[in-house]
Parts: sequence; structure tokens; C-alpha cells
Amino acid sequence: MTSLCVAQAQAVVVRDDRQLPVTLSQTPQRIVSLLPSLTETVCALGQCQRLVGVDRYSNWPESVAKLPRLGGGIDPQIERVVALQPDLVLMATSARGADRLRALGLTVLSLEPKSHGDMQRVITTLGQALGLPDAQGQRVWRDMQAGLEAAAQSVPASVRGARVYFEVSPAPHAASEGSFIGETLSRLGARNVVPATLGPFPQLNSEFVVRAQPEVIMVGDSNWALMRNRPGWASLRAVQTQRVCTFTPEQSDVLVRPGPRMAEAAALMAQCLRTERGAP
Repeated sequence: MTSLCVAQAQAVVVRDDRQLPVTLSQTPQRIVSLLPSLTETVCALGQCQRLVGVDRYSNWPESVAKLPRLGGGIDPQIERVVALQPDLVLMATSARGADRLRALGLTVLSLEPKSHGDMQRVITTLGQALGLPDAQGQRVWRDMQAGLEAAAQSVPASVRGARVYFEVSPAPHAASEGSFIGETLSRLGARNVVPATLGPFPQLNSEFVVRAQPEVIMVGDSNWALMRNRPGWASLRAVQTQRVCTFTPEQSDVLVRPGPRMAEAAALMAQCLRTERGAP
């Protein structure tokens, strides 16, 4: 009777991004994470040791490199996930396989941060799901905000107002004002040439960017060679003045993941703005 009461006392109910309750009968000790930003958040909360498997793209911190790779959001390896006997599986709301995993008796928490506000909520939700004190998640969020504010303060007034185009993939898909990347650019005082009305990460044609005439371009270095050959792009002010920031694959991971390394992403963008506008 006593053990039953203890188990009931440990039960936690959190709400996922489907706005549905998820009950954890006990504090999870074996966690599979199938989204890099969620992997990073678990580790930022100091609970990396609970991870027993991750998706193929999770690569930070270095300690997750030794964990089994279990596919990705569109192709999770269901049998291998089940074989690890996790007591919690973390997945994006857009990922495939969640219903199958639930049908097999696993507890799945669907979370997919898309904005700064989402990041705060996900940190709080994960902290609750992992049985951590509220103060632990609050500390992670405060540290992120402090880093973001430091990045913003590093951008001099002469640099603020720069018109920026941020490309996230070569389709091309861009980060608009309505994306978490756009929110960071706004905090840094930059002006995003892609409006929020187009959605967070709209696919654009070359003509749109040519008309927008960004002063600064931010892009992964693997995309830059392709961008220069697009129709009309030779006339872009940013291309002509060589105000193009290219990011390594490792830096791109930091920039395009809505997670606890947001402050590091902001610092990369701030450095770009200072350099490409001629500031020290």
C-alpha cells in the first residue's frame, strides 16, 4: 500500500504541443529524444545521463555521440526505439511514428519549439516531465536571455537597422520575421527582409530576394556557392559589397535549432552584423 502511494505521488501530468495531457507515472530515467533541440534541452537541464538513444542529427553536447542513432523525424526506427525500453520518448509534433509508439505502450511527449516563447515553455515542460525543480528550468532560461541581451548590447547603434536575408536551406527557404531566427534578428536590431505574413520559413523565388535588396546575407557556407548563380543575384547590394556571412555546418546547427544554444546563435548573428557593416 505504501509503495502504491509513493508511485501515485510521483505521477506527473504535463501538456504537450498537441494540447493533450501526458501522464508520467514515475520520473523517467530512460529517455529517447528524436529531435536535436529536445536532446540539447535535456542536456542543458543537466540530465544528459538519462538519454539512451537519439535521432541521427543530435550532435551536441559531445557526450551524445556515443548513443544509439534511431533515425529521424520522418523515419524513426520504431523497433530499435522499443528495444531500448525507454520510459519517455521525445518527438516533434510533426514527426512520424508517434501514434505507433504510443500503441506499443510507450509514453511519448510531442514538443516542437518554433519561437522564443515556445523555447521557454518547452524548457518548463521538460523540467516538469523530468521531475526537476522549477528553479532549474528557470535558470536555463535566464542564462539564455542574459546571453541574448549581451549579444544585442554588442551591436553598435551604427549597425542597427541593417536589412538582412537569412537563408536556412537552398530551396530556398528563408527565416522570416515570424521565425525564432527572425525574433533573434529583431532583438539584435536588424530588419528582416522577409515578412512574417509569409510564414516562419517560406520558400521564396529569386525575384523576391532581388526586389528586397538585403544589405547583409546570412547563409550556410554549403549554400553560398549555389546562391551566387541564381538569376539576378549578381545585382544584390549584399553580393556586390561582399556583405555575406557564411556559417560552417557546426555553426548552422546552432543557428537553426530552437533550443538552449539560442544565445550562442545570437552571438554569431551579432558578429556577422558588426563585421559586415564595418563595425569592430
